[in-house]
Amino acid sequence: QVQLVESGGGLVQPGGSLRLSCAVSGSIFRIYAMGWYRQAPGKQRELVATITSAGSTDYADSVKGQFTISRDNARNTVYLQMNSLKPEDTAVYYCNAEIRRSWGTNLYDYWGQGTQVTVSS
Repeated sequence: QVQLVESGGGLVQPGGSLRLSCAVSGSIFRIYAMGWYRQAPGKQRELVATITSAGSTDYADSVKGQFTISRDNARNTVYLQMNSLKPEDTAVYYCNAEIRRSWGTNLYDYWGQGTQVTVSS
């Protein structure tokens, strides 16, 4: 069984910073792309940032220059450093990973349970 466990969310004032972490555990052959998504109340889930296993990154226009995604392949962990947070960044943040559980099997998407980020004074 594969699990993605997020941590690091919470309440922060506008202009503050948070660092989210997502650790993958379980029986895994290889992790490919990893990413962060978010869903604000009443809105659809949206892509925030992705990172390939080689370290190439991509960001939503709304967070470019504000958020940084990184990963530690040895720890099967992806991070999201969020700076200069704004109230509109308030959402539940979900991590995602493309995982092959054993050699020759299919690639599947796995999701974490989500962590709440609230930006408010």
